Amino acid sequence: MALDAGIAAALLLGALGAAALLRRRRRTTAMPVRDASPVPRQLDRADFPRTGAPWIVVLFSSSACASCPPMAEKVAVLESPDVAVVDVSFPEARDLHERYAIEAVPLVVVADRDGVVRASFLGPTSATDLWAAVAEVRAPGSSPEPGLGTSPG
Repeated sequence: MALDAGIAAALLLGALGAAALLRRRRRTTAMPVRDASPVPRQLDRADFPRTGAPWIVVLFSSSACASCPPMAEKVAVLESPDVAVVDVSFPEARDLHERYAIEAVPLVVVADRDGVVRASFLGPTSATDLWAAVAEVRAPGSSPEPGLGTSPG
């Protein structure tokens, strides 16, 4: 009988341990994932030049970023009477990087007159994709790839 009670106790402890392990795993995988590099959803247009332009393309960059200068060249050609372009470089514009919680560069955001971010690109992006995204937000249906620069859902 003592042997049966020992086996029963061992089985019970094993079952309790397995249940605790499953609960811990379930809790870990069920936790929401935090974006490592969030993209701002809204810009305060007063933070940037040409507040009257209907659109703004902001490149958040860094002087220590090797892929930022080529992105700055690609973004610069988007400048027009309707599209303001600005390169917000860290550490020179540290305050804006902190205000918008920029954690990774290069980050390009395309915002409308109200500062609502309509498209964004994190990391090196082709000039073609940038042009198409800006065209699409300005005139929906004008791009062969209307989802460029937008996050799903």
